[in-house]
Amino acid sequence: MANRIEVFEQMMAGDPENTMVLFGLANEYLKNGDTEQGIETLGIYLEKADDEGAAYGMLSKALEDMGKIEEAKDALRKGIETALSHGHPTMADEFQESLEQL
Repeated sequence: MANRIEVFEQMMAGDPENTMVLFGLANEYLKNGDTEQGIETLGIYLEKADDEGAAYGMLSKALEDMGKIEEAKDALRKGIETALSHGHPTMADEFQESLEQL
């Protein structure tokens, strides 16, 4: 049986504009320890999707794991703005706390 990354990659090949599949693929890369590919895929997702904030939190954590602290902070700032614009103040508060801890 194919691993989850292969399944998501096959789904992307069949529907390259499906942002939910793209988000899932990014998540699988990150869970599998392929942080660079996860970051790249999240970037593509964020260019295509109307994310409500969650992807920015994932992106920030991945960037922090790679030691890219300023980029992680920028992702959190964008996540706060995005979460607030979509009516998610609790998410924005969580991102603000993370930002203050970096």
